[in-house]
Amino acid sequence: MVFVRKVPGRSGSTKVQLAERRDGRDVVVDHVGTARDGAELAVLMAVARRRMHEGQEELDLGGVGLEDEGVPSRPAPITSKRSALLWQVLTDAYVRLGFDAIDDEAFAQLVLARIIEPTSKADSVRVLNEIGAPAVSLRTMFRSLQRAQARDYRAKVAAACFNHAMTNGDVSLVLYDVTTLYFEAENEDQLRKVGYSKERRVDPQIVVGLLVDRHGFPLEIGCFEGNKAETLTIIPIVKQFQDRHGITDMVIVADAGMLSSTNLRELDAAGLRFIVGSRGTKAPKDLESHFRWHGTAFTDGQVIDTITPRDQRGTAVKTSDPARRAEPVWDPAVHTKSWRAVWAYSRKRAVRDNKTLTLQENKARAVVAGERAARTPRFVKTRNGATILDEASLARARGLVGLKGYVTNIPATLMPAVEVIGSYHDLWHVEQSFRMSKTDLAAKPIFHHTRDAIEAHLTIVFAALAIARNLQNTTGLSIKKIITTLRPIQQITVRIAGHEHLAADPIPPAAEAILTALHASPH
Repeated sequence: MVFVRKVPGRSGSTKVQLAERRDGRDVVVDHVGTARDGAELAVLMAVARRRMHEGQEELDLGGVGLEDEGVPSRPAPITSKRSALLWQVLTDAYVRLGFDAIDDEAFAQLVLARIIEPTSKADSVRVLNEIGAPAVSLRTMFRSLQRAQARDYRAKVAAACFNHAMTNGDVSLVLYDVTTLYFEAENEDQLRKVGYSKERRVDPQIVVGLLVDRHGFPLEIGCFEGNKAETLTIIPIVKQFQDRHGITDMVIVADAGMLSSTNLRELDAAGLRFIVGSRGTKAPKDLESHFRWHGTAFTDGQVIDTITPRDQRGTAVKTSDPARRAEPVWDPAVHTKSWRAVWAYSRKRAVRDNKTLTLQENKARAVVAGERAARTPRFVKTRNGATILDEASLARARGLVGLKGYVTNIPATLMPAVEVIGSYHDLWHVEQSFRMSKTDLAAKPIFHHTRDAIEAHLTIVFAALAIARNLQNTTGLSIKKIITTLRPIQQITVRIAGHEHLAADPIPPAAEAILTALHASPH
């Protein structure tokens, strides 16, 4: 049976221990602490008695509860608090991906702080301090940015990402897309320039290209001048990826924004296969035979495998033959001036397209009627100085609703049409990665002004995105959900009678599920 015993020490101190009688002698099973006065002795005796009761090993961090000892109750002081579980999960992921090959503590802290709470580099110290994680000085962090460029940390991050992708899957199919990051700056420079913006912004911006695997895990990132055309970014990024890893055979998937004759020709010449989105305006030419024999009638899920001119103007090459019902089967040896084109019809897409066209038609009619002044919208044209509705263009657009096209240089014998379509639809992974980088990781580098600083910032975002995608793909939870679940779980240290005692919040089921998915231990 366990009992409490007091053992006189030197200089009037008293040791409080839990002991057990074994074979005629007392065996100490736990040393509670050493008291130097009556108050400390009462505290330690109360703690010892509580430890004797099963299920009471954890400390009560409210008042110690000494009224029964004749000593006023007082709370034990907390000397430190840490979100230890969150920090463990993040640092484990950093090491698991091989980023620890970059022997730079400050860089690691900047990457992990961005995942926890994206903010400025200066404020990253505050983020780390709030969760009780180690933090170097702000000066050291800024020196790390310089080292990131001087020592080419991005190459090391890219190599680690490639190894992870190869170990956990493959890179036989990669997805590419671009986005723009704008700066709240008045003047342009050699990198930050005003360019095309879907949001119609006139601020200087940069263009960022991102290459990911079929699961959205980042493989390569690149930065371009803000006024660079999106179609001119894919070849440099793909070649950079090839040269870095010695890749000779893979499928590149990109949206219609990358569809240019030069891009497709260069990808094909490099021995690479591609799947890119086709513009709807090409459907009448590619599907001329179908429209001749069937009009605008399509069945839900219908797929038409045909050919399309390599010359995007499509004026010199004959594709679909309206005199024949059967579509030509693309053969690279025969159709040397054409690519393979796959068109698919979806009733759900048709409903969505019709809704969009109706909104555009209403806007056009309002402009024609003089009810609103705006930029000339779609389906509005000018004839003899008068603004009229373009009925012919509207009718053509109505006849193409529900159709989506895909251009590829992969023969049907290697990849059936449904697989071409499925591979293209994986592009949502790269779009999701961009959303994560722009929202969860706040990639916009508004606090940086030089190219080296911007490039170093993107390297940090690149590494943070890889960790976030890895955790998300493994747990099935968003990185935001992982952070909000783990961050509140605290490990604290309290001082009682001059001794430090460790205590921790219980791990809730949601956190246990995350640890189980990651095969992690809470200790």
